[in-house]
Amino acid sequence: MTRISSRFTALLLTATCLAPHLALSQELLSTPWQSTPWQADDTPDAAAIMPPGLQSARLLPGWTDAQGDRVMALELVLEPGWKTYWRTPGDTGLPPHFEWEGSQNLSDVTFHWPAPQAIRSGDTLEMGYHDRLVLPFTAHATDATKPIAVETQVDIGLCESICVPAALDLTAGQAAPDPDPVILAALKAEPARIAGHFSCRLTEMDDGMRLSVALPSPDITLAAIELTDQPDIWVSSADLVDKGQGPSAVVEMVGPTGKPFDIDPKALRVTMVTGSEGNSSAVEMSGCDLQD
Repeated sequence: MTRISSRFTALLLTATCLAPHLALSQELLSTPWQSTPWQADDTPDAAAIMPPGLQSARLLPGWTDAQGDRVMALELVLEPGWKTYWRTPGDTGLPPHFEWEGSQNLSDVTFHWPAPQAIRSGDTLEMGYHDRLVLPFTAHATDATKPIAVETQVDIGLCESICVPAALDLTAGQAAPDPDPVILAALKAEPARIAGHFSCRLTEMDDGMRLSVALPSPDITLAAIELTDQPDIWVSSADLVDKGQGPSAVVEMVGPTGKPFDIDPKALRVTMVTGSEGNSSAVEMSGCDLQD
């Protein structure tokens, strides 16, 4: 079962606050689809009432692995010309958010994000997906001897010439006896990992830290930096600069205290995209060598 959630009201308030950045039009704030409930089974239903830009949304039920966990995926089919954001959407995007209310025998979830693509958001490029997103995840069992039932509430951003928030409630069917080839293919689409570390520099700001990470190639068009051990830290979009010593990605990071804070270089994750919209690829590296 899938329906548009009443959480959309909260998303609209967020979108209204972000409207100068998201180019969210006043007309969309009063369109009827925002609060219209709908239901569907686990197959995409073209006749269902969907938010603008989204043809269908469902959970691929997946299978149960040898550990008793369930390998599944979120599938979004987008209208031509529409995009949705990656896990780190940049300064102006809406990050995807998941809740798992109503699930049974579920302890936690591990996502396996496919390599992001370069997508255009207004006058800038951001990381995201177009056409179709299959996002695999592993649903970990509280009790490996019992089946896992999965329900999720998903908040996402959808963009064409404007960006709109969407809230979906999705329920998975029963796990299949065999692995799903669609999910297996998506698992292989994670960014390629680069071995080794690159140099980085930290400087204090009044309200946080500034980090500069050396990049391995001048052909990189987008980069995102994450602190995997401090998810409450806000990280800006990365500025790509070259001051004659090779390209680097520079971000500003602000924590809840509004003061400088310690960073573990081993916990840094840098994702890099080369190419342009419609023709891009991504790689990833973890950690950096902190320079004085």
